Amino acid sequence: MSSATVEPRTGHQNPIGWLWRHFRDFRRTRPFWGGLLAMIAGVPILYFPYAHLTFGGLTIAMSTTAGAGSLIIGVLMIILGLTAWFQPAVRVFGGIATILLTLVSIPVSNLAGFGMALLPGLIGGGLMVSWAPLPEPKAEPSAKAGRRRRAKGAADATAANAVAESVATEPAAAESAAVEAGAAEPGAVAEPATEAPTATLPVQGEPQKPATEPAAGTALPKQSGATDPEGAR
Repeated sequence: MSSATVEPRTGHQNPIGWLWRHFRDFRRTRPFWGGLLAMIAGVPILYFPYAHLTFGGLTIAMSTTAGAGSLIIGVLMIILGLTAWFQPAVRVFGGIATILLTLVSIPVSNLAGFGMALLPGLIGGGLMVSWAPLPEPKAEPSAKAGRRRRAKGAADATAANAVAESVATEPAAAESAAVEAGAAEPGAVAEPATEAPTATLPVQGEPQKPATEPAAGTALPKQSGATDPEGAR
C-alpha cells in the first residue's frame, strides 16, 4: 500500500502546537510578565531568612526575628503574582501592593533579599499597573443578526412592491373618476364648459347698429338702389 492510498488522519493535532497556542492566548489576555516578575521577586525574600548558607567550611544561618516578616512579604508577593494571572481585573491593586512590599522588604528582609528582589519587584509591579487588555476583535454576524437582516430586506421589498402597485393603479383610478364625472370616453379629459354666445334682439324704434363699425377714414360703399339727388333734378 503506497502513501497515496492512505487516508489522511482527521482531527490529528500536534500537542506541542496546541499547548503553545493556548499558552499564547493565556499570556496575551493578562499581565503575564508582571505577575511572573512579582513571583520571582518573592522567592529570594522568602528564601534567605530560612536558608543555611555555607561558605567553605563556615555555615551561616540568618534565622532571626525578621524571618516572620520576610515570610509574610514573600508569600504575599507570590500570591499577588498569581492573582494578576488569574484575576486581571485587580491588576492595579496587585501592582501597587507589589511595589510597596518590595520597598518594605529593603529594611525588613535583608535589603530585599540582598538586592535580588528589588528590581524584579519594582518592574513587575509597574508592568501590572500599566497593563491593559487588547481590543476585542469584531464578532462575526450571528444567525440571529442574519435572520434580522433577511427579514428587513423582505419588508423593504414588500414596501417597494406596494409603492409600485399604488403608482400603477393611480391612472386607472383617475380614469374611473372621470367616467363617473360624465366624461365621454374613459381616456378623455373633461374640458370646462364654455358659455354659448347670446344674440341681442333689436329694440323697435331704434336704428339697428351694424355689427362692426367702419374704421375711421374708410369710405362707405354706395347702395345700389340709391340715386344722386342732383341727377334726379
